[in-house]
Amino acid sequence: MLLNILDILRIAIVCFAFYYGYSIGFSGEIYNPGAQLHFMIPVIIASIAGLSGLEGLFFGKKSAENKGFETGSNYQRQSSIALLSYAIIAAAIFFLNWGILAELTIFFAFIFFFFFSGINHLAEAIKHKNYKWQNINRPFITLMLISGMFYPVWKALENL
Repeated sequence: MLLNILDILRIAIVCFAFYYGYSIGFSGEIYNPGAQLHFMIPVIIASIAGLSGLEGLFFGKKSAENKGFETGSNYQRQSSIALLSYAIIAAAIFFLNWGILAELTIFFAFIFFFFFSGINHLAEAIKHKNYKWQNINRPFITLMLISGMFYPVWKALENL
């Protein structure tokens, strides 16, 4: 039950980040992708990587079972710590106001991991017929995230 709430919370926070982030970006007379991404990147990374990392550390066995993965693996704990590191660094970049280049750097590192994680989940579904919701949603959610972030990232890079 708690893991289902965390899944819903992750999605809800990302949806809010998109709504509010795009509102920020388009609030002035000129589109401001930097301001939009300054808000969106840490919120998205914290909600996905941060909550997933905490989930893996504190509820790893149940989380792995929900995805149809093996339990008790040291790699699972290592992956959880890696996810938490994305969230912590994204928060540090935000609060220390290191700027759009640092924000894009942590975003690209995070999205690279998330993209290949989506491919891993897709391969798991095809190869092992693992059609659990927790496994098959990752490739689709990843593509939606990349699609929604493409425009502001592109525009921010154009403005450099």
